[in-house]
Amino acid sequence: MLPVRRPRKKGRVEIIPMIDVMLFLLVFFIMITLQMITDKGLKLQLPASSQAKVLPHPHFVLNILKDGTVEVKGKKMDLQGLTSFLSTDGDVSHTQVTIAADKLVPFKDFVHVMDACQKAGVTAIGIATKTT
Repeated sequence: MLPVRRPRKKGRVEIIPMIDVMLFLLVFFIMITLQMITDKGLKLQLPASSQAKVLPHPHFVLNILKDGTVEVKGKKMDLQGLTSFLSTDGDVSHTQVTIAADKLVPFKDFVHVMDACQKAGVTAIGIATKTT
């Protein structure tokens, strides 16, 4: 008696798990990309410096406007609000801040913003300039 031959099953590529993985990767890359976009700041006339260096992307860019107000991530705030905003950023010892002040801003306003950062516990403070 001859053995009964069963028809061979062809291999299949399961496409639904592959689609799930691709969607997961897409969401992952979108979230990472959004985290990498930095605050571009405002159009300010920055003072020039021949010794300017490119710093890594800061957590926050503090824009000091001509009238002395501070703008962070599109929100205007006073110095007390800035101090409380920075102090609630988790571990402030790792918070990086760049201060961008228009060249017409009085130096006292710049110093007040630096004082507010230091009161919040921020120690990594950069100053935005343009290269000459």
